[in-house]
Amino acid sequence: MNVSPAILDERLWFPDPRGAPSSGDDNGLLAVGGELSVPRLLLAYRSGIFPWTDDPVTWWSPDPRAIFELDRFHVPRSLQRVLKRGTFTVTVDQAFRAVMEGCAEPALERYTTWISPAFVEAYVNLHRAGHAHSVECWREGRLVGGLYGVALGGFFAGESMFHREDNASKVALAFLIERLRRRGFALCDTQMLTPITRRLGGVLLPRDVYLARLAQAVTLSCTF
Repeated sequence: MNVSPAILDERLWFPDPRGAPSSGDDNGLLAVGGELSVPRLLLAYRSGIFPWTDDPVTWWSPDPRAIFELDRFHVPRSLQRVLKRGTFTVTVDQAFRAVMEGCAEPALERYTTWISPAFVEAYVNLHRAGHAHSVECWREGRLVGGLYGVALGGFFAGESMFHREDNASKVALAFLIERLRRRGFALCDTQMLTPITRRLGGVLLPRDVYLARLAQAVTLSCTF
């Protein structure tokens, strides 16, 4: 049965994400409309929903959902060697906009991106409000990779990552997972499974299971 997405207006609400389709090209398409304001983005992430386009704004909650189990992240031997060598200097929240712009650049594995200028401005506002964060990888003073995402309680939603040198994004991800683990986070969302995240230990959860774990994670008192 086809389920039409809800049409949002200026009211701050979302339908129950369990009502989104769980198959086909529209798997997870829950709603259309609204805006990328800080309050709406926070409500979306607390509800297991994320935006994917901005013209129009579309809101998604796919089934199943990809996550990293924080205690099962797999660091391949080649990446372990890079980490031990200290090839990159890693920082947090030092270049949020630049990381987003890096994630928006075309790359071999992607020719288009959802990260439009409107998305950059929306998440920069979320960063200024203290809820969006970046991990940066530097080499000789140059930004060569990184990632960004959204943190709420003990929940982190990874949004995108990029690299300009081999392994830079993987180093940023390994740093992120260790940071989340040390700070007591309970759930790291990656939205959808890719070949890279699968190799690093990413797994799929049924949407109902994901939403139950999310509801618990956001109640935790964690700081990124």
